[in-house]
Amino acid sequence: MGKTQLFEEICSEKRQVNTRVLEQTVSLAVEIAREGREGRKIGTLFVVGDSREVTKRSKPMILDPLHGHPDESKQIENPDMRETIKELAQLDGAFLVSNAGVVLSAARYIDAASDSLELPLGLGSRHMAGASISRQTRAVAVVVSESSMVRMFDDGELVSEIVPELWMIDGYRSRMEGRTFTRRDEDMAVIGRAE
Repeated sequence: MGKTQLFEEICSEKRQVNTRVLEQTVSLAVEIAREGREGRKIGTLFVVGDSREVTKRSKPMILDPLHGHPDESKQIENPDMRETIKELAQLDGAFLVSNAGVVLSAARYIDAASDSLELPLGLGSRHMAGASISRQTRAVAVVVSESSMVRMFDDGELVSEIVPELWMIDGYRSRMEGRTFTRRDEDMAVIGRAE
């Protein structure tokens, strides 16, 4: 099964998020999880879609390094933007990505409310923020953990886990509850919630 088929399986249209943009975001998240930066593993958070509502529920942690740059330079498919994101991912905070594929903001603090969220034990504040914002808005959150895992949240729930390195899947126990499926590609595995 190719990568496109894997992403189509987890990037469903019913999420009210542009599937192509979500696929590009997940692909970049997998690159960050696999490569890290300057020899160390890093974690980050992408919030895709429902930009207006997400902006209301977040604030800048520092002066936004993407502010003032033209939208055409901030397309998630743009190779220069992808490298910029990899550098900025070393900072705390989230990236906001519009349904049009524009990375609107970086280093944002996401207001997280943990009430009514049921996350598996061991997931940190970045996962809590991703789950929370996906519950409060129509956005999907893509979290890169420092353990090289990529997790997607929709409506406050963990909907998929992506293991970028196949060697990691051996002995890996998914944190997802209920029925799941596993799809493998030559260099990654996706664990998703079965519908």
